[in-house]
Amino acid sequence: MARLFLQTLYSYRRQGKFELHAFVLMPEHFHLLLTPSEITLERAIQFIKGGYSHAVKEHLGNPIEIWERGFTDHRIRDAEDFVHHRMYIHCNPVERKLVAEPSAFRYCSAFPGFKLDPWPPVAEAGFLSSALWHD
Repeated sequence: MARLFLQTLYSYRRQGKFELHAFVLMPEHFHLLLTPSEITLERAIQFIKGGYSHAVKEHLGNPIEIWERGFTDHRIRDAEDFVHHRMYIHCNPVERKLVAEPSAFRYCSAFPGFKLDPWPPVAEAGFLSSALWHD
């Protein structure tokens, strides 16, 4: 199921719904650091959660509910805040003692090989365009 989540996440990234800067998929929750592209943050999350739910229901042939309602977000204020939250995301599996270092956790953007987008220059200029999201 984790691969299905990542396929869904990267599918919407390829469609240009958002830029993806960091992520971690934990056993019972996930964190994203992303910048929506021409849609709201709420809509970006709706695409991800809805797309994954649809894919899981299709895969399992069972109309189970996957997500709780709502989410928590944090608007990234500056480059320091961006780095802090990216590190928080990457260290989540280490804090939970799932791995010894972030790059060893297969479902984390710290794992080698995941394509990520850089923090947009517009954000570096002080615009609050990126957001941390978790469920």
